Parts: sequence; C-alpha cells; structure tokens
Amino acid sequence: MSDVQVRPFRRGDRDQLTRLVNAHAEAVVPGRSVSVNTMLSSLERQPGEFIEDPWVSERITLVAEQRGRVAAAAHLLRYFPDERAGESARDAGEIRWLLFWPLAPAGNPCWPDATGAAEALMAACAGVLGRWGVTRQHASGELPVPGVYGVPEQWPHIAALYQRAGFTHTGHTEVVYLAPVEDLPSPGRPPLDGLAVSRSVGINGCRLSAVLGEKVIGYIETEILDEGERMSRHGGWADVGNLHVVSPYRRRGVGSWLLGQAADWLRLAGVSRLLNYAWLEGTDPGGLNYDDYRAFLAAVGFRELTRTARGWTRA
Repeated sequence: MSDVQVRPFRRGDRDQLTRLVNAHAEAVVPGRSVSVNTMLSSLERQPGEFIEDPWVSERITLVAEQRGRVAAAAHLLRYFPDERAGESARDAGEIRWLLFWPLAPAGNPCWPDATGAAEALMAACAGVLGRWGVTRQHASGELPVPGVYGVPEQWPHIAALYQRAGFTHTGHTEVVYLAPVEDLPSPGRPPLDGLAVSRSVGINGCRLSAVLGEKVIGYIETEILDEGERMSRHGGWADVGNLHVVSPYRRRGVGSWLLGQAADWLRLAGVSRLLNYAWLEGTDPGGLNYDDYRAFLAAVGFRELTRTARGWTRA
C-alpha cells in the first residue's frame, strides 16, 4: 500500500504503541493495561525473565505507519546460536509479538483498514528473520501484561495473519483464569487433624505450605504483580505461581484449604484479583491431570478468561 511506511520504532511512537498494546490486552484480561514507561522498558529487556532474557543477542521493534498513525507494530528477538542460549531457543528468531488494529465495522469511513499495513509489517519481519539467518522461526504474542501471551482467541486477526505468513500452531493451548479474591473460599478448619500452615519465600512469590507433623504435603505460591510505575496503572493483582499437593493427599480438601490461606494473605495485601493458568489438556510433571485441575479451578470460583495458543513456528 502506498500510504504505508514500515520503519524502526521511534520514541515519538510510544503513546500510539502503548494504546495499541493496551487495546489488545484489555480484550483478554479485564482492566489490565501497561504504562508508557513499562512499554518502553520492555523493548529494551525483560528484567523479570532472568533465565531466557540473557539468551537474546538482538532486539528490534518495527512499526507500520499509515496516514500518520501507528497501524501495526512488532517486536522481534534473535537468540545466540551457541551455548549462551538454551537449546530450546538456540539460533532461533522470534516475533515476540505483532499487533495491528482490526478492521472497523462496515459503514465507518473514518477508520482505515490496517490489514495492508499488517501485511507489509509481516513481510518486513520475514525479511529481518531472513537476514539474521536463523535456523528456526517462531511467533507469539507475549505482551508485558500479566495473563496476555501466546495468541489468545480474542485475536483472530493476529492468528489469521500468522497463518497467511506460513506460521503454524505447533505447541499447546493454555487457559487463563481470573477470580475476585473476595469470592475465593475462606480456609476454615483444616481438612486433616494436625494440619498447619507455614509461610516462607517461594520461587514464584510468597509460599504457603501445608504441614502435617514434620511433612510438607502441599504448597501454594502467589506473586503480587504490581511493581510501582513500571507496571500497570491498576493495582491489586496477583497470580498463582505454583499449587501442588502430594498425590496421597489429593481430593481431601488440602488444595482448597491452601487456596483459602492464600486468599486471606492476599486480602491483607490489598489484592482483589487473582490470575491462574492451566493447560487445556495433558498432565503436568507431577502427575496432575489438567482436566481435574481445571474442574477444581471452576469449583473454587475461578472464571475462564481466554484460551491462548502457544508455540507458532514456520519452516
């Protein structure tokens, strides 16, 4: 299209880019958005991703400008081809995210169709991946917004664009859940005689462990997602990093009791909403069936927000 210019991101694009990102985020998770400062920071590095972020050797952000508006944007990563990157990402190039404004409803002459801009941007992204000479090409939708990753079902225009460009969903599907903390069950009496709770530092936030005698029979970890001005302008969010009950004590109320303990702790912190995640199918390394886990989440008050397709690849 003659009125479309694909070019590197400039700092003057920051407000329009943030609006584009927030429009896509708010269609997935209600009320979630990202500040301009957080958006700019995420283009430079992902400080919270201490494992995979050091694997990145190069980053580039492109925008497609149409009639003076940022109609589409993409962020690309190149990973080291040697031992500096993990085997899963070694010598790979990734479209970390690509977004564009969808087609307006019929009869709206003031909203230009951004499909052509998106196609031009995708062609430019393919050119970058080709120049990098990577052996694997991936695509995703990992925004700097909790709960927004993969290609959610609310983004059919993004999925269609990836498919037209030759990307195929070869990974798994995850379900994102949300629960108001006030709706989660209170812990009540312990489901087992002698069961007590112990609080400690976890690998994904505060860990609350279910202790029976001297044995830890389960634990839950929750992480508060607000990080001052670097994160969303909305507060009071957390997510479940881990919830595990050892096999002999499952289906005995321990998981619900732990969740209630976590809810009480989050209420003290002023957290009002809790995110959780589960694969659509399969079993985790600990033997937990995800169908059972999703049934548990629905029973204790979690609501399904989206199903998101992770793992898009192109030959």
